[in-house]
Amino acid sequence: MVADRHFKDELIGIDAGRVLFDEPMSAHTSMGVGGRADALIFPDALDRLGALVSFLLREGVPYLPVGNGTNLIVKDGGFRGVLISLEALQGLEIRKRGPGSVAQGANDIGIRVHAQAGVSFSALVDFSVRESLAGMEFCAGIPGSVGGGVQMNAGAWGREMKDVVASISILDADGRMKDISRKDLLFEYRRLELPEGAIITDADFLLVRGEKGAIRGRISEIAVARRERHPVAQRSAGSVFKNPPGCPAGKMIEAAGLKGLRVGGAEVSQKHGNFIVNTGGAKAADVIALIDTIRERIRDTRGILLEQELKIIGDEP
Repeated sequence: MVADRHFKDELIGIDAGRVLFDEPMSAHTSMGVGGRADALIFPDALDRLGALVSFLLREGVPYLPVGNGTNLIVKDGGFRGVLISLEALQGLEIRKRGPGSVAQGANDIGIRVHAQAGVSFSALVDFSVRESLAGMEFCAGIPGSVGGGVQMNAGAWGREMKDVVASISILDADGRMKDISRKDLLFEYRRLELPEGAIITDADFLLVRGEKGAIRGRISEIAVARRERHPVAQRSAGSVFKNPPGCPAGKMIEAAGLKGLRVGGAEVSQKHGNFIVNTGGAKAADVIALIDTIRERIRDTRGILLEQELKIIGDEP
């Protein structure tokens, strides 16, 4: 249906934002692989996002939000339907003071920072430094944006989104906006339980006043550690697998001798076993085949079935 000229005209007519038809997703994902989406749309305001989702629901067109394309693999056959990029939703501001977060304690006073879904973690960390706000340092170097990061409860260095999120706003599967406070959010390891079809549009983070030099120093320490341990100079989709209890996935993969293993242009990183990098010209099928090989090897040698952290969508060629 998305390929139909009349439907294309209707889609453009609802003024949902920039629309790209038959768009190669290799140009919009951090791994640099993937086939063509029937349509990729960039709403730049919440009312436009709402109008778009309402239209797609009414027309029965499949759609998925994709954030800014990190932690995502689109199969080589592409996606039949509409992918919604939230990267144009860039609102970022201090809202108000509020009660302390779960991590800080209920008696502490916090500062609420409001960020829309498309705000990158790098922008959020930079903002917190400028405003001398502590709490977001662990996000330094995490690829991705607020919407996807909150939905997967992203974390590092012993901290997760659940420790700083005060509330979120979602667009539900019926096209209605809803606010959800922290006490009603069920966070799990690398997952936030949400109603099916919900899209995170905004999040409030509860931070505290800090000393700018100390905040900047901690961020620098984390940045150095990431450069030493992670393949930041190569294209990847971040961590491939969730860490099972007891042993990080990367250490298991390294112990199994899988660093450097290649399928086509995809390779298990020489720096970190839980990263797959695009050495040039990789296909989504190469990445997926390598994921399957790693999972089978760890299952056979350790009796553990690794669970994917990155998301795979789309159709086979």
